[in-house]
Amino acid sequence: MFRQRPDSDLLVEGWVVGVMVEIVGERLPVRHYFAVGRPDRAQAEWAAVDLAMQTGPVASSPSGGREPVEALRELVAYRMRELGLKIGESRALGDKFPRRWLPS
Repeated sequence: MFRQRPDSDLLVEGWVVGVMVEIVGERLPVRHYFAVGRPDRAQAEWAAVDLAMQTGPVASSPSGGREPVEALRELVAYRMRELGLKIGESRALGDKFPRRWLPS
C-alpha cells in the first residue's frame, strides 16, 4: 500500500531554470541549468540569471527556438528535500541536461 504525502509536501517551493549564456569560442549560446529554492517563478528566474552572469553574458534574444531564460519545471517540497536544496538557495547545475532534477 502507498503512503500519501502530506499536502504541504506537494507545494511548489522552487524551480529548475535554464539560462542561455554566451561562451567565448562557442558559435551559439549554451544553456546552463540552475536549481532555485524560490516558489515565485519570476524570482527564481532572476536568481538564476544572477548566477549565470558569473559564467558569462546572458543571451539577449532567443536561440534555436529557446528563450534566453526559461523556468523548465517546478520543484515540490519533498523533491527539494530529496535533492538537498533549501528554500532561498540557488545552485548551478552545469550545462549538461540535469536528468536527476528533471525526471521525464
